Amino acid sequence: MIDIKTAAQAITSRLTEAGYTTYYAGGCVRDFLLGLEPNDYDIATSATPDQVQALFPKSDPIGAHFGVILVKESRHHFEIATFRHDGSYSDGRHPESVTYSTPEDDANRRDFTTNGLFQDPQTGKIIDFVGGQADINSGTIRAIGNPNERFQEDALRLIRAIRFATTLDFQIEPATWQSISDNAELLEQISSERIRDEFSKILLSNNRARGLDLLTQSGLMHHIVPEVYDLIGCEQPPQWHPEGDVYNHTHIMLGMLKEDISTELALSVLLHDIGKPATYTYDEADDRIRFNGHDAVGAKMATKILRRLKYSNSTTEDVSAMVANHMNFMNVQKMRTAKVKRFMARPTFQDEMELHRVDCASSNGITENYDFLRQKEKDFAAEPLIPPPLLTGKDLIAMGHQPGPAFRDILNKLETEQLEGHITERQAAIDFVTKHF
Repeated sequence: MIDIKTAAQAITSRLTEAGYTTYYAGGCVRDFLLGLEPNDYDIATSATPDQVQALFPKSDPIGAHFGVILVKESRHHFEIATFRHDGSYSDGRHPESVTYSTPEDDANRRDFTTNGLFQDPQTGKIIDFVGGQADINSGTIRAIGNPNERFQEDALRLIRAIRFATTLDFQIEPATWQSISDNAELLEQISSERIRDEFSKILLSNNRARGLDLLTQSGLMHHIVPEVYDLIGCEQPPQWHPEGDVYNHTHIMLGMLKEDISTELALSVLLHDIGKPATYTYDEADDRIRFNGHDAVGAKMATKILRRLKYSNSTTEDVSAMVANHMNFMNVQKMRTAKVKRFMARPTFQDEMELHRVDCASSNGITENYDFLRQKEKDFAAEPLIPPPLLTGKDLIAMGHQPGPAFRDILNKLETEQLEGHITERQAAIDFVTKHF
């Protein structure tokens, strides 16, 4: 299969040879100027949707109403958009009408100057009607034209501005920043799914801690995870958390995470202490702040938050489990071998290890439980953590036991003996069941 750049060149060449002005548009041009390899190519052209379809008969007219045709080339998909001017926006997301226009008009309808650039695929020349090259060079996110109008046209641009500032490590131009703060409530017009997708990209960025600050300071977080604001000023025991309040603790943890992480890990770090404000108490006798049960409360809150943002069931369940379990690491050295193995065999264990690592590193710096589990990984590496069972329910029936709730108790106790290394053979397992049940 040919690569995406070659496929894009094939499409633009066909449009150009047919007599239509055709440019690469938006993010791929920005990435090119930043020395990055584009993940996709958007194409803008003077050809109307009907003319695009005539050149590409197998194309998909799914966005024809907005002047966009989807074209497939060697398994790659490209959006080909006709140069256009947008009419008024009534839903805060889509124009009510579009008028086919010029490249300059098309550039001026876009969101940010860094995304308003074109490039001639044949010559490589950059076509810049909006000052995007200067803003790329200075590392600036700036709305094209009047920022209030841009955000009122499409409220998703509010969080996209934060996402670009985070992922590119750019500064947001003052008038654009002020407009984001002034129009933050417009985010309520946007579906939870779209907000979720932009939010996840921010959390998966290497600059995610700054992204958290930008979302929080702009006021957008009120419309994403408003519970975050309760973390600000929620003080912690200084002997365990010299770094300060829960928000600062969470911020530091996000900054300590490694580059390539799962969405579940990023979310679990953000939400691991979300239950602390609700469980805050001050014990005068011990002169100590306590958060009894914040892990269990936080798990329930995480479930509610992630469902509100329409995360998948698997992501929601994994994050909630990690939030619920994050305090259990303090007990691992007291656990029996069987319990340690079960603890380590859970599907979220490696993400939980990273959560525990940054939790400690951002506060008290104690790593003994983390080190203990890493050593156990080496100790247990020779065989599966949970080996195949020596007996099954069918075996119990053959031994004369009646199926029922007791089966689980028998098999769990037998597995514990197996994990502890007390029973290693089938006959010994039969003898154990015969003796004890």
